[in-house]
Amino acid sequence: MNQHLINYLSEFVTSERLDLFERTLAQRTRYLTIALEDIYQPQNASAVLRTVDCFGLQDAYIIENNNKFEVDREVAMGATKWLNLKKFNKKENNTQEAIKYLRKKGYRIVATTPHEGDINLEDFDLSKGKTALFFGTELTGISDIVKNEADEFLKIPMYGFTESFNISVSAAIILHHLTHQLRYHTDLDWHLTPQEQAEIKLSWLRRSIKTSALIEEQYKLKLKEGL
Repeated sequence: MNQHLINYLSEFVTSERLDLFERTLAQRTRYLTIALEDIYQPQNASAVLRTVDCFGLQDAYIIENNNKFEVDREVAMGATKWLNLKKFNKKENNTQEAIKYLRKKGYRIVATTPHEGDINLEDFDLSKGKTALFFGTELTGISDIVKNEADEFLKIPMYGFTESFNISVSAAIILHHLTHQLRYHTDLDWHLTPQEQAEIKLSWLRRSIKTSALIEEQYKLKLKEGL
């Protein structure tokens, strides 16, 4: 990572913005992440991404099998600008590809749905390792592939007549609880590494500066000329 480039681009944003970057990066995590499978309502998709940003998760994984994932910018309130989004939409079975990818990165696959042997949210054990929370489509929930591949099942206890929450509400409840636990868990190293922080800071700087590409070209030219 080119720390000199980060320092150079930092000159083109306010000190207040840089301070905000540093404070936010100190609270960002990849210990928890989410995977959204076939979400088709833009308002729900956008509300979930806004929640992901608010609770300090850096990544979201988007699975498109039958439905295209679309963002409602008014609902998202710019959240996508600060997140790393990875889409799985090139294969015949994108869900399987996403699970394989996340397992390779060390995540346990956790399906957010009632199931035999499921775990109540309050009893979920974060210390067992990095967690990828899978949320399914609005009508039918997660697919059978996720159910068959899941390492664990997580549910939110409910006491009314309705069987489930809206997906954006479910995500907000689960992430509020788990990120609160995470930040008070003294035995877990959930922070981003210095390398990860540098990479994300550079991407945020590029997104914050309208002419960042031109400024980088000028920077490279200066280096070439030895200035």
